[in-house]
Amino acid sequence: MKTVLMVAEKPSLAQSIAKILSKGSASTRKGFNGACSVHEYMGSFLGQAMRFKMTSVCGHVMSLDFIGKYNNWDKVDPAELFSKAPTEKKEANPKLSMVKFLQVEGRGCDYVVLWLDCDKEGENICFEVLDAVLPVMNRAHGGEQTIYRAKFSSITDTDIMNAMNKLGEPNKNEALSVDARQELDLRIGCAFTRFQTKYFQGKYGNLDSSLISFGPCQTPTLGFCVERHDKIQSFKPETYWVLQVKVSRGQEHPLTLDWDRVRVFDREIAQMFLNITKTSREAKVESVSKKEKAKQRPQALNTVEMLRVASSALGMGPQHTMQIAERLYTQGYISYPRTETTHYPENFDLKGTLKQQSNNPFWADTVKALLADGINRPRKGTDAGDHPPITPMRSATEAELGGDSWRLYEYITRHFIATISHDCKYLQTVIVFSVGREQFSTTCKEVISQGYTEIMPWQGIPPEESFQSCERGDKFGVEEVKLVEKQTCPPDYLTEAELITLMEKHGIGTDASIPVHINNVCQRNYVTVESGRRLKPTSLGIVLVHGYYKIDQELVLPTIRSAVEKQLNLIALGKVDYHLVLEHTLDIFKRKFHYFVDSIAGMDELMEVSFSPLAATGKPLSRCGKCHRFMKYIQAKPSRLHCSHCDETYSLPQNGTIKLYKELRCPLDDFELVLWSSGSRGKSYPLCPYCYNNTPFRDMKKGMGCNECTHPTCQHSLSMHGIAQCVECENGVMVLDPTSGPKWKMSCNKCNVMVHFFENAHRVRVSADTCEVCDAALVLVDFNKAKSPLPGDQTQHTGCVFCDTIFQDLVELKHATMRHPMHRGGQGRKQGRGRGRGRRGNPKKPKDKMAALAAYFV
Repeated sequence: MKTVLMVAEKPSLAQSIAKILSKGSASTRKGFNGACSVHEYMGSFLGQAMRFKMTSVCGHVMSLDFIGKYNNWDKVDPAELFSKAPTEKKEANPKLSMVKFLQVEGRGCDYVVLWLDCDKEGENICFEVLDAVLPVMNRAHGGEQTIYRAKFSSITDTDIMNAMNKLGEPNKNEALSVDARQELDLRIGCAFTRFQTKYFQGKYGNLDSSLISFGPCQTPTLGFCVERHDKIQSFKPETYWVLQVKVSRGQEHPLTLDWDRVRVFDREIAQMFLNITKTSREAKVESVSKKEKAKQRPQALNTVEMLRVASSALGMGPQHTMQIAERLYTQGYISYPRTETTHYPENFDLKGTLKQQSNNPFWADTVKALLADGINRPRKGTDAGDHPPITPMRSATEAELGGDSWRLYEYITRHFIATISHDCKYLQTVIVFSVGREQFSTTCKEVISQGYTEIMPWQGIPPEESFQSCERGDKFGVEEVKLVEKQTCPPDYLTEAELITLMEKHGIGTDASIPVHINNVCQRNYVTVESGRRLKPTSLGIVLVHGYYKIDQELVLPTIRSAVEKQLNLIALGKVDYHLVLEHTLDIFKRKFHYFVDSIAGMDELMEVSFSPLAATGKPLSRCGKCHRFMKYIQAKPSRLHCSHCDETYSLPQNGTIKLYKELRCPLDDFELVLWSSGSRGKSYPLCPYCYNNTPFRDMKKGMGCNECTHPTCQHSLSMHGIAQCVECENGVMVLDPTSGPKWKMSCNKCNVMVHFFENAHRVRVSADTCEVCDAALVLVDFNKAKSPLPGDQTQHTGCVFCDTIFQDLVELKHATMRHPMHRGGQGRKQGRGRGRGRRGNPKKPKDKMAALAAYFV
């Protein structure tokens, strides 16, 4: 019997699709990578009985990166990244072993059906999956089609079954357009980012950003925010005057009239109009016009509009909104949330979709009335040819979803109901008055039919007091005439909603990537999100944009990126060659990069005004091993040490605190050691600033502290404090933290595993002797007599942390609390502890003790 492999983009999607296609009969097992499940069932395909295997990936299988040596910032000229540096596809998340998982499940299969998201990114992932599974699948015979693509927009029974019955093929051109965007963003972004990061962080100490990044989309996004900031700063308020008149008739409520001239900017002229108007005590009705008007219902909802409303009305950031929308989609509550289309296809079942909401207590009455009276055809919108507009696919309640998920779902549902409701109709009455020779008017709106504003009340016509009937020639008494002085106001900072509108208008990013670009400028400390979700540029963001304008304004203007996006869309349509677009675009930016490098002094002049040089930043902390003068600790991101006398800067581990380590010195270079700590509940270790940046031994890598140093005799090294191979990860070594007393602990020098032991011990040391059972180093523990937990009156004991029965109740395994995911990577040493005295090979993992430690696991 033949086998069909089916692959979705997320585990939850695979589960939902398998449930629909198998009618609930699928059996489920966990994949070997622990992240993806496999759902198996029997069914029919191409008229034959077949075995189905439904599984998933977790987003992109592969990511694009430079080959190893080109990732070294210190050894590679950024200019080489435009053409010379070769790239390679690497697993996006090596821990998931996704390629191996797909090959295990795909081995021996005859057909593959791709259920990836139906957008360009999804098409790209299709070919990543195919690259993994095709080599291990059974070969096709006689040109038989074995690769199929399912196209769907929602996780409903109807949509999934239709997709299965109308399978197509994956689109290579759309996948290539994503490949092109990835390579352009990698090469251009890395070249500019590396150059300006090294240049400016080597000169200034208070930039407060670990990366001075550039991005072909990110930088124009920042440019919009700074452009608005510049308008605010250069704004000069002007004084103007408005003539305000109040009239009444009998006991009727007085009317405040609007001046036809609106305002004047000359005080003397305004005074003249005031004097003329004051002479008249009557206001004559010149005309009364009544006109029925309509407020149009909204067009169907696309991604950009959803992001705008979520930010402005719901107070939710774009990236957070997309995460919630994707979750609602995978759970089957809404249709696919990434779409540019605002027009429903003619065959879309609007009535059936509406019926699903007829019992929802929040809008049941409105829905039932619409179904009874007949729905209104939605306004004609734009058909981008991707997915239908965002639509609720099943009913939900606040208790079911809760929090932001409910708020977004509620908006999407109300918007859908509004699109098939009638327009809001109202009667607008305008009365024009003459007071002397000046004309004034007043307007009143009375609702005739609420229409769609019944379901979207925030867009409704506010209730106003209706006018008493009057006709042309009627006269009202003038109660008050006054001149009101006002000033023009500067624009406010851009809201996220306004920024999204600008990005869409100028073609910066796609509906899927817009939230990412906005999030990036926030994460890089280029803008801050103020109240009302307004984006205020920081000093760094402002200086960068002004610097780009000074050197090459096309680096920050949206025009060039917009042109690139058009070329990428042509690749997707198969109208231009992928390689030509890549070559042409990279050549343009390579020339711009060289000009930028040659002209960097222009941006540097702006930096000098806003930021302090390294020598004038930070506080003295530890002594330099070369000149023996104090180096300054610069706490602003990225934290580092700077010696102004030697003009040298030394990077440090990030996301923790740094302090002097007992004024002890490194035996290799005479630099004073410093202690890095992630907090009282986390890891800490000493390090030599020089060794951390310049590896002293071949088996070490840049960015290693004393807990990984292989010096054979240094009292702070791994050789002196290493105890055993890590109980969880393969490459790590458990190292005693000599600063942790009286709450002693050892922690892995690779992962975040920690073992707390011997609380209140007076002293803990690592012995040169080893355990006969597990080969771990023995530990010598010295307790105070009053607090000793040892049997009898003992105060000292030497034993194995993992095997000694006396120590058994004094050991507790935990995960360290980190301020950030592990601050550095690097391959671990393979020779276990690597102690200088009595070096051993690979110590055994103390497996028997692991079960005991797990009982204490937190």
